[in-house]
Amino acid sequence: MNVGIIGAGAWGSALAINATRSNCDVILWAYNGEYRLFDNVEMPKNIKICQDLADLKMCDIWLIVTPAAFFRETIRNASKFYNNQPVIICTKGAEIQKDNLYFMSEILQQELPQCKNFGTLAGPQFAQEVAMDVPTGSTLATNSDFACKMGTKALNHIYLSNSTDIIGTEICSVGKNAVALICGYMKISSRGENERALIFTRAWNEVIKIGLAMGGQIQSFLDFCGIGDLFLTATSETSRNFSAGLSIAKHESVTDSTVEGISALKALVHRAQQMGIETPILSNMKKIMDI
Repeated sequence: MNVGIIGAGAWGSALAINATRSNCDVILWAYNGEYRLFDNVEMPKNIKICQDLADLKMCDIWLIVTPAAFFRETIRNASKFYNNQPVIICTKGAEIQKDNLYFMSEILQQELPQCKNFGTLAGPQFAQEVAMDVPTGSTLATNSDFACKMGTKALNHIYLSNSTDIIGTEICSVGKNAVALICGYMKISSRGENERALIFTRAWNEVIKIGLAMGGQIQSFLDFCGIGDLFLTATSETSRNFSAGLSIAKHESVTDSTVEGISALKALVHRAQQMGIETPILSNMKKIMDI
């Protein structure tokens, strides 16, 4: 099986290494020809690095792993080489464009409407540990049996919980980034552990409220993509979003484009306002953090 991976940052490179463990050959697209190296992990020889999206045309499946900020542009550029492969979105985040909020699956359908088999992958997944083959669980939410079958083959060394709730899985991914950002901020600014727990719980409840209103299933918020990813991302300084919250609380600048929590918090508040949903914690934290 030939797996095409679009995006060679830490997560894309880790997924490339993971796919080779399932006897897959991998073409890893990197816009600058560079990929991420991991401590104590050798890059397998059956990973081919490319800079031309045309090289992905004959792959059996695409995994999209670009940062959310570059997702639309990358899909648009890749669309001319699309050959009816199932597409698994491994990007976590959302896009605010003028007065509209788009989740990654919505962007995929806008920019690649001919794609009929797709899904999204989310869960507690630190790239270094996936590269090292540390046991990892994730939710694979797909719109078809074919996408599920092909995604499972490509991601065989990850323990997968299968789902059909794509939008709920995406909202979990966006929400946990926003809550992790808030938790990092509260680590510095709260008056105690009780207050941190209070804000954490109410913020996640507001994420769930938005998700259910959009048609998400409550099970998603209890699965790997929900509470599993939330636990990992919102409690560890290894998390970019938690660390970014710490930096904001210390009045340090945050410029890393892979910190999805900032755009995620903006996106959730924006979508809630559009839907008439009250989110006092998310809205107030956005205001306090001045983002």
